Amino acid sequence: MYPPLVLVLAIFFAVATAIAALSSPLPHPLDPLSPTELTAVRSAVLAFSLVASRPISFHYVGLDEPEKPDVLSHTNAAAAAILPRRAFVIARAGGLSHEFYVDVTNTSALRVVSHGIHDGPGFPMFTTEEQVAAGQLSREYPPFRESLQRRGLALTDVGCGVFSMEWFGKNEARRLAKVQCFIVAGGTANYYARPLEGVTLLVDVEKLVIVAYRDRAAYSVPKAEGTDYRAGKAGPPFNGAVPAPGVVVQPEGKGFHIDGHIVRWANWEFHVGFDMRAGTVISMASVHDADADLWRRVLYRIFVPYMDPEEEWYFHTFMDAGEYGLGVSAVPLQPEADYPANAAYMDGYYVDADGKPVKSENIICVFERYAGDIAWRHTGVAGPIAPITEVRPDVTLVVRMVVTVGNYDYTLDWEFKTVGSIKTVCILEMKATNYTHVDQIRDDIHGTLIAENTVDVYHDHFITYHLDLDIDGTKNSFIKNTIIPKHNTGVRATSGAPTPRRSYWTVLYEVAETEAEGQVNINGAPADLLFVNPSKKTKVGNEVGYRLIPAGATATSLLANNDYPQRRASYTKKQVSGLYAEQSTGDDNLAAWSKRRIKDEDIVLWYTVGLHHVPCQEDFPVMPTISGAFELRPFNFFERNPLIRTRPPGNSPNCSCSFGRSG
Repeated sequence: MYPPLVLVLAIFFAVATAIAALSSPLPHPLDPLSPTELTAVRSAVLAFSLVASRPISFHYVGLDEPEKPDVLSHTNAAAAAILPRRAFVIARAGGLSHEFYVDVTNTSALRVVSHGIHDGPGFPMFTTEEQVAAGQLSREYPPFRESLQRRGLALTDVGCGVFSMEWFGKNEARRLAKVQCFIVAGGTANYYARPLEGVTLLVDVEKLVIVAYRDRAAYSVPKAEGTDYRAGKAGPPFNGAVPAPGVVVQPEGKGFHIDGHIVRWANWEFHVGFDMRAGTVISMASVHDADADLWRRVLYRIFVPYMDPEEEWYFHTFMDAGEYGLGVSAVPLQPEADYPANAAYMDGYYVDADGKPVKSENIICVFERYAGDIAWRHTGVAGPIAPITEVRPDVTLVVRMVVTVGNYDYTLDWEFKTVGSIKTVCILEMKATNYTHVDQIRDDIHGTLIAENTVDVYHDHFITYHLDLDIDGTKNSFIKNTIIPKHNTGVRATSGAPTPRRSYWTVLYEVAETEAEGQVNINGAPADLLFVNPSKKTKVGNEVGYRLIPAGATATSLLANNDYPQRRASYTKKQVSGLYAEQSTGDDNLAAWSKRRIKDEDIVLWYTVGLHHVPCQEDFPVMPTISGAFELRPFNFFERNPLIRTRPPGNSPNCSCSFGRSG
């Protein structure tokens, strides 16, 4: 029995502890793992006794997201307090891919709650450390040194990188990769424009040994002249017309607020996360319905084959997220170039091969954008009354990340206005050739001669987005509205009277029952692709929904269905991958998941932005940006235009601008 004073103190400290726990900020269930959590996960895995093999190489550590119903109950404080946090880990040890689930609810007492072995085809993504180590193997390899000598090159003239091996019908027990090299001497930063063509090494990236070597032919080394893209290196500085620089003026400050990983702006609220494999993750996006004064959820959570059969190019079918990691490949953004002066930015954390946290600074930025676009306008003219004009500017909020994988740069934007839109931007890859003029070409070079001794290879870009849509709730359906022309019908008016018209069009409304029925080739697509909530209707009876609108870059794959890259990425035939993408067979990708019911269910949209790239000389030495995008736009979601109540613009009280002409 407690003495009275001890009992009182015990109660006091218990209450104080409970109050402190309630007052301390709890992480959102979808917040990425913190550096403290990542460090604790590493310790738990290294201490796990059932994995005796050493060393252990960490290839992925990320949040094991809670079940969706549990996350949606996060608004309940009591539910949030008991919601566990777990990490999912993929590590290599003893030649095996180990999968761990680690409870990180209490970082002082972490434990591995589940352990398994991945025994199917494919391997986890490369670590940065093994890519660097594999690229260095050539330097001590005598045949490689001899190849350089034959070309009049020194070791210091070249640098080598790892290129994923892919899968071409043979399941390898070893983690193999191709290593290819580029000329880094010559004073240009654009070494991808100067490949050491004809030389390929096959490397065991785990044992770090060269298992095969091929020097097929000596091609002319492309010149360094004219390849550099740095300011002041591309010729006379800033020759030609120079556009006047823009200035962002926000007298009242930024219009958005970031609280941890929650972003609030205008009528939007959403969560921004980071994952070392997927990069930026947008979740819990809700839009405020001003007329109903309700927050209504719109979504819960939101590969690249090369067309050259030559020996050094046929395997270039990169699946960047699964093989290199978009998050790991995210690069620091450059102020007032990658984003304007009014931006805020976020950092991200991932782990290195040893499992230790690595901080990536300034890799996600958030900013408001106004470029003179119009949200809506109307001029009303009625008889003698003076015209009445109302205009509202279209201001949007952008969440941006830039990913660089090899010589590819992807700008991945999430843009919020009344709808969400996404854009992706990429640049090209080049190969060496002995040709210096198109008149010399007598065979198929599988690309465009864009400079002397330089061919830019025909290729595709496919970027697939995962969108777990929650259109005003989780029970959604996918609708295909197809426009059907009606000809020579003897059109009659509603009154029944005949009219001179001989044709019109109408809409065929189809509800997809299964995922197979939901697959769509956008290029021959129906007029409207809708995601609706059949249980929610507007006042006049329409099902509330959002509409998918492609905006360019809708190419589908032209590869044969039995070609190995196409088997790995078979979803690219339908615009709509697996966890172990490296050397995978495609058995676990989207095309395998086509029989499930999607009518009136919690459905997920996989949308593939694709473009066929036929290069031209303007793509050299670096390529201007090309955008591929799509929008999710409200379709009977609101009772009326939600922007009708937008405040009209006014003059900034603290800004005066004068314009003149320089003498």
